[in-house]
Amino acid sequence: MKKIDFQKLLMILSAKQDKPAYEFVPYKFGCFSFQSYADIRTMIKYKQILENTNDECWVKNDKIDYFQMLKDRDQFLVKKIKEKFENYSSEDLIKYTYREYPYYAIKSTIAEKVLTKSELKDVEKEIPVNNQKALFTIGYEGISQENYLNKLIKNDIKVLCDVRRNALSMKYGFSKNQLLKACTGLGIEYFHIPEVGIESNKRKELKSQKDYDELFASYNMTLRNDHSVKGINEIIELLNQNERVAITCFEANIHQCHRKHLAIKLVKKLKRFDLVHI
Repeated sequence: MKKIDFQKLLMILSAKQDKPAYEFVPYKFGCFSFQSYADIRTMIKYKQILENTNDECWVKNDKIDYFQMLKDRDQFLVKKIKEKFENYSSEDLIKYTYREYPYYAIKSTIAEKVLTKSELKDVEKEIPVNNQKALFTIGYEGISQENYLNKLIKNDIKVLCDVRRNALSMKYGFSKNQLLKACTGLGIEYFHIPEVGIESNKRKELKSQKDYDELFASYNMTLRNDHSVKGINEIIELLNQNERVAITCFEANIHQCHRKHLAIKLVKKLKRFDLVHI
């Protein structure tokens, strides 16, 4: 199966599932799931499928009948999708998904080649535009990389500032290079600013909100030193240049993350920027 066809068909399937197996972002050629691509790389590693680089496709390499492992509902959906789309070319699939799901075409580099002027207008309507000057904060705990990236896109965020001391994560998609690559592909600038992070050893043994509050009281003091001021000034410069910037860390609960206190300090300095937690 061609790689570009796979993404389109997988999204069509996911859109019909009660609980989608995968989430997607609008990317260079339409819908794209980073998680599905990571799963494919794992299957290649274990030789379950082979990659034909010349034909830009994947070929099943083992004798296991994975279809029979699916739930009855998913088997039904796969059959229906196969019946409807088995004779579609790659271009046909692109046109279909762009028309049916125009949001996922907003970052496409080929939309103008495959859609009519009227269809392009439908895509343009999905492009988030907001001129409000704002500093956003976002955590990635408990959400997929695709969910996270869609929040950035839908809030028209221009720049993502990673304020972790160490930009590493056991969770797929959130280590520095993975996040940088994904953001770059979406037209969002990414910067890692470790100077305003908290050392990992200081985050141990945090059991109650009181523990967090004591940590952040100490953290607020560090924001006055030259090392932190350098990072703060870098974010301020990015805010002045781009007007819609997000700072990111791990925690979903803003009250248990240092980004809340950093954001408050930044907004107080700038005054004309709104603060939005997403």
